[in-house]
Amino acid sequence: MDELTVKPEISLDPDDWNDIKTLGYQIIDDMVDYLKNVGDRKPWTPIPQQVKEEFKKCIPHQPSDIFEVYREFKQNILPYPGGNIHPKHFSWVQGTGTPMGALADLLAGVMNNNATIGDQSALYIDKQVINWCKELINYPKDGSGLLVSGGSVANITGLIVARNTVITNSKNAGVYVAAGKLTAYCSAETHNCIGKAAEVIGIGNQQLRKIPVTDKFEIDIDELKSKIKEDKANGFIPFCIVGNAGTVNTGAIDPLDELLQIARAEKIWLHIDGAFGALAKLVPAYSDRLKAIEEADSVAFDLHKWMYMQYEVGCVLFKNAAAHRAAFANAVNYLTAHDRGLAAGPETISNYGMELSRGFKALKVWMSLKEHGLDKYSAMIAQNINQAFYLGEQVQQHQSLELMAAVTMNIVCYRYNPGSLDDDQLNILNKELLMRMHELGVAASSSTLLNGRYAIRVAITNHRTRLKHLDEMIAGTIEIGDRLMKEYEAKLFKFDFLNM
Repeated sequence: MDELTVKPEISLDPDDWNDIKTLGYQIIDDMVDYLKNVGDRKPWTPIPQQVKEEFKKCIPHQPSDIFEVYREFKQNILPYPGGNIHPKHFSWVQGTGTPMGALADLLAGVMNNNATIGDQSALYIDKQVINWCKELINYPKDGSGLLVSGGSVANITGLIVARNTVITNSKNAGVYVAAGKLTAYCSAETHNCIGKAAEVIGIGNQQLRKIPVTDKFEIDIDELKSKIKEDKANGFIPFCIVGNAGTVNTGAIDPLDELLQIARAEKIWLHIDGAFGALAKLVPAYSDRLKAIEEADSVAFDLHKWMYMQYEVGCVLFKNAAAHRAAFANAVNYLTAHDRGLAAGPETISNYGMELSRGFKALKVWMSLKEHGLDKYSAMIAQNINQAFYLGEQVQQHQSLELMAAVTMNIVCYRYNPGSLDDDQLNILNKELLMRMHELGVAASSSTLLNGRYAIRVAITNHRTRLKHLDEMIAGTIEIGDRLMKEYEAKLFKFDFLNM
């Protein structure tokens, strides 16, 4: 080139900052109204095919007006959420978030920190929030922890540290360094992320022993002891027991004290999956039963579930801080700490987990706890538990409803049962009932199978839920169930076993 062509420098900032300010004011106004009136809408609305077609369009090459972009959001995205901020959303185990949490995420987005390295406020807030998480469950002050995306990554992180601590040099040599195949133990009711964790850490799902449960859906202690003894006799290396502080199916709590005793006697790591249930420890009625969490080697729980925080933020804590750090720390030139400047400050958080890039998750936790205080969260969790027991009582008062498992915490499993159908027919009937419940906007519950029987599953981790919403769900269940039976008698509804 004879002559360098100099083009104007460009940026992604707006040409007119007043446009952003105007749009920002409009968004805040709209979102406040959206949250204020959330209960006036259906808990779930199906997405029209026409809208789905919009999501198949190719990437745009030219700019769009920011007000037009927001208009499309309001038209095609905002009306069709999963619905977990609605007071009648009870599917899976999903928290509701708060207005302050949403504002915190906005502020975190504006700051756009990589909250892993550097002498910046985000790292100090992160550390403070970890300390607060230890206080939540009365965990040792000298322990350590990590904020992650949620329970799945928290459990994986816990099992990585367990493997690396129990099996010397496995961090470098892998599972091959062990004298035999590593085995871990959990109940048959344990969340499937523990199976994925077994795959990720290299022991394989086959070496995760899924121990049968009692009629209370708790791990069978005698079966666990027997399996550990059998595995040791066959040359396997037991290294971790996973205890449930609230199973996802029924909310069952494993006998954690007994698991702790077994783990100490066998010199096995005890990890607690307390994705939502660990936080029931804040309620006096559950503090003793969950006290063993304080002695566990590691514990995982979500703040976006029963602390009602915006997605996504989970936590994993470790009793042995040195073991936690040893599992992940590596010295690399480009992360060298300095005495002063941006590269000073707290140790890089990448020495405690897999991520080097991570958002400012801690801010919404910090702001939310500042806003409400721990006592109010404790009262909210107690309120949800009381609501679940109330729902269980309502189910038992209606002849056409059947409680499928004892209510132990915040999960209620029930089905419509007119008394004239077998289990296979009831499975099909209740599956259809649940789908109609969603479509009609009665409530957004999920489902599970308990001993092969289909159950409508209600998990209450919702600060907006009131008793009237549960009453409306019960009434809707009976109304839809009665209608389905009339359709069956008129041969308008058939039991299609192929679709189960």
